[in-house]
Amino acid sequence: MVWAVVCQWDLSLFLATITARGETSGRAATDPRILICLWLYAYVRGISSGRELDRLCESDDAFRWICGGVSLNYHTINDFRVGHQKALDNLLTQMIAALLEADAIGIDRISNDGTRQRASAGRNSFKQATTLARHMEEARAHVEAMKQQGDDPTISAQRQKALERAAREKMERVQKAIEEVKKVEQAKAQQKEKPSKHQPAKASATDPEARQMRMPGGGTAPAYNVQFAVATEGRAIVGVDVTNAGSDVHESQTMREQVEERTGRKILEHLVDGGYIGLDAVEQSAAAGTTLYAPVPEPRKEGVDRYQAKKTDSEAIAAWRQRMGTPEAKAIYKERASTVETVNGECKTYRGLKPFLVRGLDNVKCVALWAALAYNLVHFSKQLIA
Repeated sequence: MVWAVVCQWDLSLFLATITARGETSGRAATDPRILICLWLYAYVRGISSGRELDRLCESDDAFRWICGGVSLNYHTINDFRVGHQKALDNLLTQMIAALLEADAIGIDRISNDGTRQRASAGRNSFKQATTLARHMEEARAHVEAMKQQGDDPTISAQRQKALERAAREKMERVQKAIEEVKKVEQAKAQQKEKPSKHQPAKASATDPEARQMRMPGGGTAPAYNVQFAVATEGRAIVGVDVTNAGSDVHESQTMREQVEERTGRKILEHLVDGGYIGLDAVEQSAAAGTTLYAPVPEPRKEGVDRYQAKKTDSEAIAAWRQRMGTPEAKAIYKERASTVETVNGECKTYRGLKPFLVRGLDNVKCVALWAALAYNLVHFSKQLIA
């Protein structure tokens, strides 16, 4: 089934990266259909480890059938997973277009939610700028030391290259972490007055783009914030994004615009939880002609009706307050929990959206896209096979 779907897709963005063609010489490339099918089937089965997939290509009949006798190695498999973000995003667009054409889903109303997933970095890897600067000097010295070993006859050329590459990659990560510390400092400067604002800015030397976030089970950990948008009619994933922001307050408009651009259709109703609500989000939604359904925060003063418009409210905010107090709006808002939250749960439990084994926003987004593609494939296989 997975192979049948993959063979119908336009893979021109994957094929465009192959340079050995026609009169241009080079090593023969692996057909991207094989690698796409391998990873899709892996995520359908909840497998997100490149090492495990490499082993299954040797031992599992289903994966061996997909390979069809083509020899693959771990590096080819793992590099492919994170090397084609735009092409993967295009596959999701193609999938949604097919579902819309088959009337399997409707996107007049979408629900949006974020889920925080553990990053591939330790808590102790977060360092201040002064510590990172010292690590940078040590990393430069280590790179030079690796270069000096080139004349050592006891070290093979292959081993030498591996050592130099590891040293160089470490130096690049530390440099990236120094840059990320500056971004954290800027973000802290814009925060409201709270205890964390006065804590020193830190970034991870292991995964510089990861951030310390409050996790669902309590406490904080290095993580990424995965955003899914789901069509309430049909429950397909129609939007995917990944951020390193611990808050969802600025994410609703970005996701709505992504889904509209992906589908070419207008979002009429948008369901989000309280974490997305700020007055700017309400205003932006109204200006875009989209009806926002989100809970109105509990008033600080007792005896105040949260659904009653305030004197300082704009027309859009007053309408939102009054709308959420109606039985109709409360009934519609219940669809958020029964759609996007169940999708998040399935992707994290069964579709490979586990603690990330890759690092960096771009790579993490590729993993989120694979999980979304696998989820849609499981639920809409009949509609996707012409």
